[in-house]
Amino acid sequence: MTQPAARPALEMFTSRQFASWLRESGGSLVLSTYQSGKVLFIGSNPETGKITVFERTIDRPMGLAVDAGRLAVASLYQVYTFVDALAPGEMAKGADACYVPQTSHFTGDLDVHDMAYDRSGRLVFANTLFSCLATVSDTHSFKPLWKPPFVSRLAAEDRCHLNGLAMRDGRPAFVTAIGTGDVADSWRDARTGGGVVIDVDSGEIACAGLSMPHSPRWHGGKLYVLNSGAGEFGTVDMASGRFEPIAFLPGYARGLAFFGNHAVIGLSAPRNNRTFEDLPLQGRLDSASMKPRCGIQVVDLGTGDVAHWLTFEGIVTELYDVAALAGRRAPTMVGFKSDEIRRVISMDGGI
Repeated sequence: MTQPAARPALEMFTSRQFASWLRESGGSLVLSTYQSGKVLFIGSNPETGKITVFERTIDRPMGLAVDAGRLAVASLYQVYTFVDALAPGEMAKGADACYVPQTSHFTGDLDVHDMAYDRSGRLVFANTLFSCLATVSDTHSFKPLWKPPFVSRLAAEDRCHLNGLAMRDGRPAFVTAIGTGDVADSWRDARTGGGVVIDVDSGEIACAGLSMPHSPRWHGGKLYVLNSGAGEFGTVDMASGRFEPIAFLPGYARGLAFFGNHAVIGLSAPRNNRTFEDLPLQGRLDSASMKPRCGIQVVDLGTGDVAHWLTFEGIVTELYDVAALAGRRAPTMVGFKSDEIRRVISMDGGI
């Protein structure tokens, strides 16, 4: 009997204008797909203009941070720093950027979520296991920097599921947390409406009543946030503390970056476990007769319309983070699974 053809491990579908929009942006996107253990670079071929996909395997990649030629990736128990080895305008095998691993900090399994570089070049990350912001350490697993006032002490208990980090003027400005509890794993009881945005400087709640918020970002003088449990992308009115929706998203949203006047948002298909049960998102999908999608939604900030989209099917069902690589149309990365890492050698200056 003839066996049916095997489905590809990864299938990708895009809206008609996604490729031209990405090409005109002059850059590319990098995604972390922690469920499938892949870092994906979505770029465009400079000759054909068609979408290109480059992938590397990293154990449970989550938070991403970009700073000039550096790319940091949080993994299961390490934070890697990759550096673009190509000079501006240089090409290598069709790529205009090649991210080479240079440093790794062994953090242990801190469940690192969002990461960002501050104005001094220091890497700051959401240490979700310890409910705090932290940075890497040369002598320890991490160095704590800040915790919410409602968390009484640092403990490996994931009390509030602090996950998101927004920078403003090169400093940590806002974080998101799924709850405000001070007991181990208490955030799970706050999933439907206990989520908050916290002002780092004051420690005060800047916005409350959210459902599993993620990915706060300060952009163009506004604070954007994903109200993930409700499938919403919107802003926080800083005067009133209200969340103001901009667009509905047909999936569990995590990861937010910007290209000009467009927001690039990652979507996941929620897992069938109690973390995602009874969220408002499911009711909205059911009422629209839709299944949750995994991929990217590109929202026009002026109109709130979904201008472009990319959908994954197959092995990739969940994304965590999205980062924009400005000025890099076709990036690649040196991984750890082949001999390539042995042959890529560079020299800092000369004698």
